[in-house]
Amino acid sequence: MAHGYESFLAGFAYGATTVVVGQPLDTIKTRMQAMEKHSSNLTMRGTAKHLYKTEGLRGFYRGGTALLLGGGLMRSAQFGVYAIAHKAMVDFQGGATKPEQRWLGVFDPQVIFAGVFGGISRGLVEGPFEYIKVRRQVLASWKFTEVFKGCGATVFRNSFLFSFFMLYVDLQKQIIGNGGLSPFWKGAICANLAWATVWPLDVVKSQLQSGNYAGKSYKMLLVDIWTTGKLFKGIVPGLARSFIANGISMMVYNEVETRLLDLKTQS
Repeated sequence: MAHGYESFLAGFAYGATTVVVGQPLDTIKTRMQAMEKHSSNLTMRGTAKHLYKTEGLRGFYRGGTALLLGGGLMRSAQFGVYAIAHKAMVDFQGGATKPEQRWLGVFDPQVIFAGVFGGISRGLVEGPFEYIKVRRQVLASWKFTEVFKGCGATVFRNSFLFSFFMLYVDLQKQIIGNGGLSPFWKGAICANLAWATVWPLDVVKSQLQSGNYAGKSYKMLLVDIWTTGKLFKGIVPGLARSFIANGISMMVYNEVETRLLDLKTQS
């Protein structure tokens, strides 16, 4: 991974692609997670049918405008900050993590902690855009004075989400060798594993930002989805979106980063 502006620009391209490709399934996922009426008690197919019947194709991209800009910026932040943080750790320790320095001989602490920094930076950028997107998706009004509602939950989720993503990227290189999977399969598989790992945190985040669970704290919602068996609510459309969107987005990321590095070399 590049350590300069290339990571930020390639990350922006990644984020914009993710929104364009994955927004319809994301809308279905969010409605299943956080819309008390209609969609919250429907299957993925039922939610999609209800959405199409009531709002048509435009309904699937509800909230997408806010996230199109935010998606590019937040992915730019996560990849760019990750690259900077990882390089700083490598420089501080005098080189990349050696095999004997890996936790349990497998897990690279430089990758894990750099991933946490990348996830936090993404969450700080994503929070307001995600709030607007979720409110639009569940047909609720939103206010500029409340755009940071649920931001803490977004930062918390992303600190684990992106750290796990980069950890799985690192693990697949160890398992497969020769550079690991192709960009599509790397993005699709590693992203899905990361999302599956932290999914309950996403359910609570969506509920907090939806406005449909007023008066309930993060802890209360987490206990509620545990006791009601909704820990993985919406995971089918969520992982379907993640697989397609992140696979294609990783291809775009790789292409943009490669071209930028080529231009940098030529100049």
